[in-house]
Amino acid sequence: MLAIQPDYRAHPMNVRLLALVAALWALPVFAQDAAVYKIVAKDGKLEPALIEVPAGKRFKLEVANEGKSAIEFESKDLKQEKVVAPGAKASLSINALKSGEYKFFDEFHELTAKGKIIAK
Repeated sequence: MLAIQPDYRAHPMNVRLLALVAALWALPVFAQDAAVYKIVAKDGKLEPALIEVPAGKRFKLEVANEGKSAIEFESKDLKQEKVVAPGAKASLSINALKSGEYKFFDEFHELTAKGKIIAK
């Protein structure tokens, strides 16, 4: 009796699986390339209030809330918003920006907690 074995090399499921494995393998490489910029919220202020980033490169913002009440980091320019509990941190991935200014603020302390990112 002759056994016929299927050819798995070109099966669409194998192609998708290979693409998924390649993407997952590359993911840590992309994550490591992104620069991290830290913002600290405390007493109704955001520090630093000015962050310079290279235009055309992805980066991460790490927002730490060292205050006693929650904050809401928000940027309409960056299309980002995140509530951060007291004593907590949040990480936001920002896609590559064109050259320009991008404002951000704490919505819960909007009069005093403002800043901007300048992409050059």
